[in-house]
Amino acid sequence: MLKGIDPLLNGDLLKILDEMGHGDQLLLADRNYPAFSAGRPVVRLGESGTLRALGAILSVFPLDAFVAHPLERMEVKDDPALTTPLQDRVLALAAADHPARLEYGVVPRHEFYERARKVYAVVHTLESEPYSCFILHKGVVFPPGLAEDGS
Repeated sequence: MLKGIDPLLNGDLLKILDEMGHGDQLLLADRNYPAFSAGRPVVRLGESGTLRALGAILSVFPLDAFVAHPLERMEVKDDPALTTPLQDRVLALAAADHPARLEYGVVPRHEFYERARKVYAVVHTLESEPYSCFILHKGVVFPPGLAEDGS
């Protein structure tokens, strides 16, 4: 147990998050996602759902402030404008701590599976709501006193 670190962030996940560099991508996947088929390292978070997992991850993981869409979601039913209630909550949670206006990048479902083969690692939750798969782009951790956009 570590002081100040969310206990959901186990040693394996903390190691992966620490090893990732600026621009590396992390896949946060629901229980239906074929997490191991991409051939990337997978960390299972037990009974945790997406919001709980994302909150823990974002407590130590900065989203990239230098790209247009540092948070991407799987497209719902081939309609880029359609979102699920959970996708809406994920965006609100991520936007609360992001230094700029945050909007989703929307990735068509079949393209999402292709993109998943290139992520650094996969965090597999037991989230039951369909289309609860997200790609997070890691940002930069700036020294104290320097703005999150590097200025």
